[in-house]
Amino acid sequence: MTASRLIAARLRRTAREEQGAMTILALYVLAGALLISAFAVDFAYLQSARTQLQVAADSAAHAALYFRETHSPDQAKQKALEIARSDMPEASYGKILSVEDVEFGYWNSATKTFVANPYGVDAVRVRPSRAQESGNPVYTYLFRLMNHAEWDVRTSAIFTTYQPPCMREGFVAQGVVDIQSNNSYFNGFCIHSNTYVSINSNNFFEQGTVVSMPDLSLLDLPNSGLETNEGLQLALRRGYYRLRVLNKIEAIKDDLDWGAGKYVPDYIYGTAHYQLTGTRLVAADFLPNRINDLNCSGGKATIEAGEHLKDMVLLVNCELKFGQGVLLENVMIFNSDTSANSFNSPSGFQIGINDGCGEGGGAQLITMGGFSVASDLQIYGGQIIAKGDIEFAARADGIQGASLIAGGIISGTSNMNMGFCGSGMEGNIEAPYFRMAL
Repeated sequence: MTASRLIAARLRRTAREEQGAMTILALYVLAGALLISAFAVDFAYLQSARTQLQVAADSAAHAALYFRETHSPDQAKQKALEIARSDMPEASYGKILSVEDVEFGYWNSATKTFVANPYGVDAVRVRPSRAQESGNPVYTYLFRLMNHAEWDVRTSAIFTTYQPPCMREGFVAQGVVDIQSNNSYFNGFCIHSNTYVSINSNNFFEQGTVVSMPDLSLLDLPNSGLETNEGLQLALRRGYYRLRVLNKIEAIKDDLDWGAGKYVPDYIYGTAHYQLTGTRLVAADFLPNRINDLNCSGGKATIEAGEHLKDMVLLVNCELKFGQGVLLENVMIFNSDTSANSFNSPSGFQIGINDGCGEGGGAQLITMGGFSVASDLQIYGGQIIAKGDIEFAARADGIQGASLIAGGIISGTSNMNMGFCGSGMEGNIEAPYFRMAL
């Protein structure tokens, strides 16, 4: 066979062979994989840009609603813009949020809808964006091969206020909540401590009762405490609350001093104060529907036994004693005295009227110091807020619709019944808490 024929034969054999076909297919597969990976990188970049925008939306919405509590809508909107610029500087991302993108209103939790109200304080909706019309879209790389290099990214955040059930009705303390024996707690009632709860034996916790603290291992019980406290095991929860209402005490005092503001009860007419004299007082000494001032700094004052105070506010600056059987109805008393016995009573002190959790008739006691009642404390739609301790002794009965909040401890002894209203607490002072709705 000549050389030319040999070469031709080898070429024909090579043309018929299939060993190199996989090499060519692998090149196509590699190219496709690289293209898909490249598009995946662009898609991941878009997702990252949206996540970043969502974080900014959440921060701005929370700041706006928090600021709205004590500022005008316009000021709160500016705060939202400030936070958005801090999270995503305009020099790098353009303007992601405008005043028009921040709306206050109301969140309907049942229908999951936001209802705008320019003067609302209950909810806010923030809608930031990176879009072509704003000149700051998100730019991609390989998507430009599809003639889509610029992408609009939009998101929204809705925050709303709420009131934790424990802050509306129950015993809540920054320090220890110490409850002794033979007490009954009924459905909905809450006992919370930011430190720990101490409970003795033979207490009853109806289903639906809450006993909470940050670390359940710190629960203080006697031996066999879970067995001797019926229902306690099911009531235990982990939790921590910032006691925001304690930070509102100065604001409450300011409103009452001025006679105007959200903390002034609706049964007060006018801003003028009525100046009281003397330190042993009866109901006739107070002017109804007005803010009454009692300046007894350095001394003590007493509201005589059996008196029924109604439809009034009292500002006092010394230790105030409530005689046996004193009843408060539609009354708010603010005491700037810081002693442990800022409010005290020997027995039979009733805060609010026993109206079956009806509207109105409650009372609020706010003190820079402490609260102490020896026995027979009764609360109906009432509230005690103390920067110090709250202490009450045996036979505290008829407690329905009670909110006790202490910056110190709460200490109660035995033979008490703690009920829950769910209504009739409309006059109580609350500080809003904030959560994401959507």
